[in-house]
Amino acid sequence: MLRRGLLAILATFAGCISASAWAATAAADYPERPIKLIVPYAPGGSADIVARMVSDEWAKALGRAIVIENRGGAGGNVGVDAVAKSAPDGYTIGLQTVSLAINPSLFPTMPYDTLKDLAPIGMVASSQHVLVVNNDVPAKNVQELIALARKEPGKLTYASAGPGSTFHMAAELFKAVAGVDIVHIPYRGGGPALIDVMSGQVQLCFPVLAAAQGQIQGGKIRALGVTGTRRSPLMPDVPTIAEAGLPGYSFDTWFIVFAPARTPQPILDKLNQTLVQVLGAKATVDRMTREGFEATPSTPAQARARLETEIPKWNKLVKDRGITMQ
Repeated sequence: MLRRGLLAILATFAGCISASAWAATAAADYPERPIKLIVPYAPGGSADIVARMVSDEWAKALGRAIVIENRGGAGGNVGVDAVAKSAPDGYTIGLQTVSLAINPSLFPTMPYDTLKDLAPIGMVASSQHVLVVNNDVPAKNVQELIALARKEPGKLTYASAGPGSTFHMAAELFKAVAGVDIVHIPYRGGGPALIDVMSGQVQLCFPVLAAAQGQIQGGKIRALGVTGTRRSPLMPDVPTIAEAGLPGYSFDTWFIVFAPARTPQPILDKLNQTLVQVLGAKATVDRMTREGFEATPSTPAQARARLETEIPKWNKLVKDRGITMQ
């Protein structure tokens, strides 16, 4: 009995050593072939732009090509699920937005568990949104807009890029913090939403700052505040919403890269270290700034902590506001 027990312990110990040795060897040789980076949206969107801004230099740092595959559907869930169900060998990874933390609250059933089925590699970037209004709206700042909304509940409308979009969530967070009633008008994409704000069909919206910058500077719409915790270098004269009259409000679209759960830690570390190297390069930082993004390198642990913090935050907002995908 003792002999069999000892043999079992030794076998388990040997297995652990063997697994550790394999992981170390795999990391030392990794990558030996091109890496697939799944972006769970169509080409041309913010996630796709961020992926393409970093992929070339990241590939150089790793010594292998990174091939971007756009696989959209279900608010990003289709592409993320493809990563979650891939082999945990570092050759299929994904890039997703803040929707990775929001979607578990919006979809009754999820094909994957964000915290159990994914292994964060690191944060990549963030992008501010901006509160804009049609030029005919009498409010000239955030405080005046809140006062107008409180005076006439349900009269003002806001456009979004669709249910569950970052436009939508930024606006609902604004409504919750300000305690106002503004009616949601969903569109199929940010472009149509912004067009109808400019034409006066809808009074306001929360587009990504970089996408609305030209219309703001051209005088077609008026910016009341950016959604982040500090002013944007793209438009330094526009205050944050918090400093313009709504303390406690902040929202940004962030981007994270991840691998399937059970990917060996040495591979995750190698991916993270090379990504941090790329995000710290002046050329990358300057390019992101020009495009309206901010590089936000992190460790895998910091990226996981961000998810663990934001998933319950958005779950509370979705439940409190009765937000649905309809």
